[in-house]
Amino acid sequence: MKITLDIAKFLLEAAEKKAKEMGLAENIAIVDDGANLVAFHRMDHAKIGGIDISQNKAWTSVALQMPTSNLSEAAQPGHPSFGINTTNHGRVVILGGGIPLKVGDTIIGGIGVSGGTSQQDIEVANAAIQALERLIQHNQARYLSYQTGSNQS
Repeated sequence: MKITLDIAKFLLEAAEKKAKEMGLAENIAIVDDGANLVAFHRMDHAKIGGIDISQNKAWTSVALQMPTSNLSEAAQPGHPSFGINTTNHGRVVILGGGIPLKVGDTIIGGIGVSGGTSQQDIEVANAAIQALERLIQHNQARYLSYQTGSNQS
């Protein structure tokens, strides 16, 4: 599975819905497996500073193959990754809200959310992750029904 514009829009919609439920105005970015921007959405009244932050969170999650929240402690003084946020022309973000998008163990892209606290951004990003998981399950069920000849569409 690849992150297409349609899939990215689906994920943006799920993230925005969650942000609205939480009363947040978020910047939400979706990148592909090469960390290239596929789609971006700035909700009404979202902080403009979050535009680059959300895109860089998505980029970081793919480039380093982990949620950005995993970097927070490791990047502090005296820890093994101290200063990592100054690499890659400052693109590496160590705040929560960037999460790789996976199918099984394969990273197919990333999401970055900025506008709330790190924990709120993570919660909004996780809504998109859950939407992706539902999409994957739906596609697997559709594929299996096709393979067994029980596809009625």
